[in-house]
Amino acid sequence: MSYTLQFGQIWPFLPRLLEGAVVSLQIAVLAFCGGLLIGTVCAGVRSFGPRWLARIVGLYVVFFTNTPQLVQIYFLYFALPDMGILLSSFMAVVIGMTLNAGAYLTEIQRAGFESRRASEMEAAEVMGFSRIQQIRYVILPHVARVLFPPLSNQFIIVTLGTSMAAVFGVEELTGEAFNINAQTFRSIEIFSVTAGIYVVLTLAASVGLALLGRAVFRARTELI
Repeated sequence: MSYTLQFGQIWPFLPRLLEGAVVSLQIAVLAFCGGLLIGTVCAGVRSFGPRWLARIVGLYVVFFTNTPQLVQIYFLYFALPDMGILLSSFMAVVIGMTLNAGAYLTEIQRAGFESRRASEMEAAEVMGFSRIQQIRYVILPHVARVLFPPLSNQFIIVTLGTSMAAVFGVEELTGEAFNINAQTFRSIEIFSVTAGIYVVLTLAASVGLALLGRAVFRARTELI
């Protein structure tokens, strides 16, 4: 059975795909920034907080890193309404991805916290720094340099993970590809173009984050 590629039928839909890519990037940025905030707080608790609170954070990390992200979002979108909590598909995806990213970013940042130099901490204590000041002026700058590469990689993972939003009817890049495919039935062409857009997105994000890491945090990052 022969199949003739006809990309000409797809190019008119390119603006829709690019609009979907913007939505994907919005979801990724919101989820990553929210997850980074959660991860910073939870990593601080696990490293410096009371044992009982660290155990609660540990349970959160274990749950969200050992269950599928899709199931977590399904719970938010389909189970919460039974409790009177209604979320739009976009919000359910963002919240689910944020909580999931927060668990992974907790472990990434905890590793950074534990890599701090004892001499720097001792110097901060001699200078009379409080625990909050030690975290702000000693630990976080060190963590930013050490963890920028793995955090950048995690952002790429979050960006690619936005494709599951299509399952919930969000018209991000993959969702738009599904819709266009239903109109044109040119599956090979449409998903080839969609894959290419994902490659451009992730490469652009990688290069941008690498340049940011070098300029701001003096992190050793590869451009490609």
